Amino acid sequence: MDGAELLAGRFEAERAGLRAVAYRMLGSLAEAEDAVQEAWFRLGRTDVSEVKNLGGWLTTVVGRICLDMLRSRASRREEPLPEQDGTVRLPDPVITPLTTVDPEQEVLVADSVGIALMIVLETLSPAERLAFVLHDMFDVPFDDIAPVLGRTTVSTRQLASRARRRVRGAVPAADTDLSRKRDVVDAFLAAARGGDFEALLAVLDPAVVARSDGGTLLPGVLQRGASDVASQAIAFARFAAEARLVLVNGSPGVVSFAGGRPLSVMSFTIREGRITALDILTDPTRLAALAGDQTFDL
Repeated sequence: MDGAELLAGRFEAERAGLRAVAYRMLGSLAEAEDAVQEAWFRLGRTDVSEVKNLGGWLTTVVGRICLDMLRSRASRREEPLPEQDGTVRLPDPVITPLTTVDPEQEVLVADSVGIALMIVLETLSPAERLAFVLHDMFDVPFDDIAPVLGRTTVSTRQLASRARRRVRGAVPAADTDLSRKRDVVDAFLAAARGGDFEALLAVLDPAVVARSDGGTLLPGVLQRGASDVASQAIAFARFAAEARLVLVNGSPGVVSFAGGRPLSVMSFTIREGRITALDILTDPTRLAALAGDQTFDL
């Protein structure tokens, strides 16, 4: 095996972890793949013979690429912050079957990186997001992150601390028992399908928030309160011919279908046995792209 083959093998061994970094940074599966591929190109143009920790070096390279992508995205104002001016932008969901464990997908959403957390990450500045993701999620030392940001170590530490406070304030501790969460989602589905308004109120937190991202073709919807969310759930259930229970970012969720095509992906945040947030991706363009990647071949 020559040097190029050896380097390619070492890169492939790091690929799943690099995708996990890029996904947390970008919230887009397609862009995460692009970032990892760009890291491969940069690796091919760089002499890394003196690099002692190739995995760490690649992680910071991916971080730098994602930082540039986020800054470019912000300068073009492609994606508004969640709930800004009435718009809703949800990150791409990672969908897996309930019974099958895909090691690569498991790495992608390890450490309970649910949709609720990903939404909060979208509200951070690019620099805050990089400092928080690399340090708090992947244990990259601040001394290594600072050069990527062009800041001092102290300043980088402050960025991560600020981001950490925002994350903790916006993402309260949720239930972790998968079996109990599945029971709640099952109860929600049964009540929605049966048009049982009172049963829905029983599984919804009174202050529940429901966010729907319909992309450019469908208007996004933001609803608050159990009564409004329950009414919308009953109305929406009538359009779905089939609903499958799946894992969305490692937690029980639902993919709904109509005419054999995915109609929505629903992610639930559950606390103390009640649904506190319901995030629904209904963007037909993004759903078709996810289905094209065989994400829905469950």
